[in-house]
Amino acid sequence: MNYSKYIIISFLLICSCNKKTVEEEYLPEVVIEVGFPELGSDGPYEINKVYNGVGNYTTYYPGNSPIILSAPHGGDLTPDDIPNRTWGTTVTDTNTKQLTLAIMNFLDSNYNVKPHVIINNLKRTKLDANRDKAEAAQGDISAERAYDEYHYYISKAKEKILTQYNDGLFLDIHGHGQNPDGFYDLRTWLGYLLSSSELDQSDEELDTEFDISESSIYGLVNKSSEKFSEVLRGPNSFGSLLEERGYESLPSIVSPSPEGMRYFSGGYNTYVHGSAETGGSISSIQLEMPAPGIRQNATEWNDFAQALSEVLIIYFKVHLNIDLIE
Repeated sequence: MNYSKYIIISFLLICSCNKKTVEEEYLPEVVIEVGFPELGSDGPYEINKVYNGVGNYTTYYPGNSPIILSAPHGGDLTPDDIPNRTWGTTVTDTNTKQLTLAIMNFLDSNYNVKPHVIINNLKRTKLDANRDKAEAAQGDISAERAYDEYHYYISKAKEKILTQYNDGLFLDIHGHGQNPDGFYDLRTWLGYLLSSSELDQSDEELDTEFDISESSIYGLVNKSSEKFSEVLRGPNSFGSLLEERGYESLPSIVSPSPEGMRYFSGGYNTYVHGSAETGGSISSIQLEMPAPGIRQNATEWNDFAQALSEVLIIYFKVHLNIDLIE
């Protein structure tokens, strides 16, 4: 449904008397703003139902597990009533929406594990759901509404997780392309809000000198029996578990650090929806997948969905003592 953004009515009264022009008199401008439904009015959010925001710009699939999957840059809707963003990054992360839904479907079909899934259906030229609102929507009220719904659905998913579990994990699904020098890194980059230079440190330095409250997995590290460096790149790290299934990853045992290479350490969503500094019990990881081998076609993203699902089952059991398939 399209909503008119503003209706502005101005009244102009021009009086003429005995062919003499009098001063034009304007009545005050009346602004009528057409409002949107109150956030949350489409709830309560029940499992096995799908919820779409205004204009179908956002979609929420409620889950029954402590997993949240977010796809902020994979949408393809380009409504005419939302102007293109004029600054910031506008490149679409191709097929990340399809990849996210494939992960959701594999977990559900094979393990009866339903993650909470939130999709931004707008093309990134219209909305960037992984930035603060000012950059994300750039003042357009329809884009701002979609942004609010996107993050509201994530917040509701987090609330549901905290009432059913003590801990959870938020995964922000992205895609990366060529480095500026033309080199295509075929590894999956895992962002924990550690910079390249911080990951370049030794295990001892990370375990003794790095403030783990600055990491997006602070909550998970506090629960895990493993050291911080092990959670990042040890045998049971997310990256190493993916590599065991044929997907090279950074960081991991094989690739412990970027070694000065271009690398995405995590963005707005990873920060605000994870446990960095807040000490909350829902941690977050930004996943940046290359296109070759993962995002190019349905066979690739379905194969990756299987691998990631297996990783999640092990990861939750080892670090949070949560059995997703009991």
